Amino acid sequence: MNPRNRFLAACMGEDVDHTPVWFMRQAGRYLPGYLEVRKDHSVLEIAKTPALCEAITVMPVRELGVDAAVMFADIMLPLEGMGVEFRIEENLGPVISDPIRGLADVERLRPFDAARHVGFVLEAISRVKSKLPDNALVGFSGAPFTIASYLIEGQPSRDYTKTKRMMFDDQQAFKLLMSKLSDMIGSYLCAQIKAGADAVQLFDSWVGTLSLQDYVNYVAPFVREIFERVKREQPGVPRIHFGTNTFHLLESMKNDGGNVYSIDWRTPIRRARSVLGQRAVIQGNLEPAVLLSHDREGFIAKRTQEVLDDNGGAPGHVFNLGHGILRDTPPENARFVAKYVHEHS
Repeated sequence: MNPRNRFLAACMGEDVDHTPVWFMRQAGRYLPGYLEVRKDHSVLEIAKTPALCEAITVMPVRELGVDAAVMFADIMLPLEGMGVEFRIEENLGPVISDPIRGLADVERLRPFDAARHVGFVLEAISRVKSKLPDNALVGFSGAPFTIASYLIEGQPSRDYTKTKRMMFDDQQAFKLLMSKLSDMIGSYLCAQIKAGADAVQLFDSWVGTLSLQDYVNYVAPFVREIFERVKREQPGVPRIHFGTNTFHLLESMKNDGGNVYSIDWRTPIRRARSVLGQRAVIQGNLEPAVLLSHDREGFIAKRTQEVLDDNGGAPGHVFNLGHGILRDTPPENARFVAKYVHEHS
């Protein structure tokens, strides 16, 4: 099997010759080649310049030997077209110039048009596909709750108090915001698939801060709307749902329209399948900090094998980290894990 076919088969729960592997955030800040480009260009400049975005996206696939590429982008990119001004601050993340505080702010958000507002992403996808025809290409978007939390908090948060206060006390504003974001995200993901993405991943990085009741009441209907649209407009394309600290949400998430569940390192694969079903397709879930170790042949190999053993040889496993690759990760460690997974699964 070539890497693309291997990845897609695993996403459908089919037998493969060995487990496919890729790493979230594999295109970026830990790679020497990326750091060279960053000397002259900001993150947003790279993401908005198709030739640079193509180069950074392709780079780790060739250097690490992974099965899938993931687009170099930022989850905030489509928001510019909706009238949101923001900047990316080093070691912090997105900072919103004018955070959303109520219904009037939500109503000012403009309709999103993928071709007009993120044409550079779509062009970069097409360019990457032409360079990597035998590898899978993963497109992605932030999920509505995660993006809403940035818009409301104004920057990354530890407790999401402003977001939860609006969710509880100003439900009209919160639901309208989630509806507008869901419409944008569904359109954005479908446009990425049309441009050449083989699969799409919804990043709900902060949803684990919610109780099951609040997830079901305030978030799940919008996630379901997004995945149902992708399934309807682009049938057969894998829909990956990722979140951190989500074990308590899996019972609901299994009904929210994704067909691949990406879990972090806190949830063993066997426990996830005990909730999602034994035939569920799982992506994950090596602890990202493991790749910081200096002991490749010993410690890193042991922890990588433990993830494979936890899966127990079941079909429907895409090896990945439990979250994004860390900035200080030696590239040779990521290369070692990709090779180990291919040789020992």
